[in-house]
Amino acid sequence: MTPSSPPPTIEDYLTGNLIPDVGAESHRQTLLRFLVEEKGYARNTLWVDAPIRITIAGSPYHAKIDLIVQAGDPPAPFMAFKCCAGSLGSREREIVAAARIFGPTPIPLAVVSDGQDAIVLDTASGKSISRGLKSLPAPREAEKRLADMTPAPYPPDRMKREKLIFRTYDLDNVNIIRPEAKP
Repeated sequence: MTPSSPPPTIEDYLTGNLIPDVGAESHRQTLLRFLVEEKGYARNTLWVDAPIRITIAGSPYHAKIDLIVQAGDPPAPFMAFKCCAGSLGSREREIVAAARIFGPTPIPLAVVSDGQDAIVLDTASGKSISRGLKSLPAPREAEKRLADMTPAPYPPDRMKREKLIFRTYDLDNVNIIRPEAKP
């Protein structure tokens, strides 16, 4: 691929549309297929490229979480995924920070996956709780876990640090299509 040529494309599992095959997109497509066909998640519970809009030192920063799996009624974010190639461990801290800053309350689980393997982390502690795609909770378990939780905001005194950590890792990502920052 030359700098002026368009990137290759891949068929999106959820929509059937052709999308740019950049970065870890093929890994995300494998993961989407697994979540629907093996774990039993409904397609409409999978949120691809969920936007993160934060402010750091008065400046807006826009990014995306590769995938959020929602569960419960009404649906709420349950697992945040970072899809990557290479070392999964090198992206654990990025997805934990993203899960902590995404909304008014943290997303309970943060996951790093290459479509073949996964590291599942507890967002609150940042600690690994399981490994492997088969260890990902199925929809019923996700719903039960969400129902048993009492959501609480991430401590405001630690939020600034998490935003900085997320941005630092996110800026290191290559071969991605970045969202435009809009006022």
